[in-house]
Amino acid sequence: MSPHIDNQAEQERIQHVYREWHGGAALERYAWYRPEIQQQVAARSRAFAALLSDTVGGDLSGTRVLDVGCGTGGFLRQLIDWGANPGKLTGTELQQDRLDYARHFTAGGVTWHLGPLDTLAPHGYDLVSAQTVFSSILDPSVRQELAAQMWRALRPGGWCLVFDFRYDNPRNRNVRKVTRAELDAWWPGERRRYRSLMLAPPIHRLLARVPYLVPEILTAVAPVLRSHFMYLVQKGD
Repeated sequence: MSPHIDNQAEQERIQHVYREWHGGAALERYAWYRPEIQQQVAARSRAFAALLSDTVGGDLSGTRVLDVGCGTGGFLRQLIDWGANPGKLTGTELQQDRLDYARHFTAGGVTWHLGPLDTLAPHGYDLVSAQTVFSSILDPSVRQELAAQMWRALRPGGWCLVFDFRYDNPRNRNVRKVTRAELDAWWPGERRRYRSLMLAPPIHRLLARVPYLVPEILTAVAPVLRSHFMYLVQKGD
């Protein structure tokens, strides 16, 4: 079976999973107003700010960004809030309804692309990101191919950014953790940043009603309980 057919089958599986999940009762766990979700969003935003300012730079106005699997566009809206030029931002997505939402609620000028990354011509981006994308891909060869496509889309000196899961979820067979060894094998860059963050959601939900400092302290003193990571790697000149 050719790699192209493998990719197509994996994309169809992912689309089916998201269609089944999207809009279901499970979404209540991720409602924006839940205390633990607010804390997770804040932790994620702090980590993005720290790592991006240390790598891409503090001035995002000229940064060309490609967000792979952009979902409803939240990351690109965050970058716009931080000064990125919408005209220099691109988001790709497999689900039409999510892309429609992103287009409707995001500043004009962003380029939206429905379909896999390999159908988008590379443009020498400064930052190529993928957030909870690799964990949705179960086939190792398809993961590796996506990593290669992201690398090709980067300009020399640009950065790849991944935000994803550190651990498998025994209750969800449709996702698989992304290991540090995989990340280092996919991209040959010498400059790398890796940071774990966010208290594991099942634990965080149990602590949702306690003072917010409790989960904050637990996250700080027990790194093993952090369920996610951020990883950046720079493409050589």
